[in-house]
Amino acid sequence: MDLPLQITFRNMPPSPAVEESIRKRADRLDRFSKHIMTCRVIVEAPHRHHHQGTRYHVRIDLTVPGGELAVSREPAMHREYEDVYVAIRDAFDAAVRQLEDYVRRHRGETKLHEAQPHARIARLVPDQDHGFLETPDGREVFFHRHSVLGDGFDRLSPGDEVRFVEEEGEKGPQASTVRAVGKHHPD
Repeated sequence: MDLPLQITFRNMPPSPAVEESIRKRADRLDRFSKHIMTCRVIVEAPHRHHHQGTRYHVRIDLTVPGGELAVSREPAMHREYEDVYVAIRDAFDAAVRQLEDYVRRHRGETKLHEAQPHARIARLVPDQDHGFLETPDGREVFFHRHSVLGDGFDRLSPGDEVRFVEEEGEKGPQASTVRAVGKHHPD
């Protein structure tokens, strides 16, 4: 990477091995965009008073023409982030995805009117505020109450048709946005 790379360690001593891992991953970002102006990486260990194992927090800030891309890998829900290299890998993987999205938008390749995929409600677990969609190809996609637009979660029933936006969650595919389709929900 021919651009300024700033690496900061917080609540932990600097590590040449960790720094080398970050430098190698930062160098690979050039494959996705030659327009990165700066790259800042912060690796932080929690304060010593935590009773659980050390889970590392990694933040990457990339400055690109027209903005900044920020990636943060929060340790609270990721037991695997007790390994600093796993936290770094996941943060850089997320940075690559954001950078690819930025490049597509910058090139005008983003399809703004692409139809969202259809699915049907396979099952609901109202007492746990989630459910599962079944896609036309038979896959199950998890969704949470908060993913349903408006207050639509309580109006959903198994078999209802929905449109959704899929993303990769911690435990597999999940719907980040779910919108009911029907006579009261224009498509």
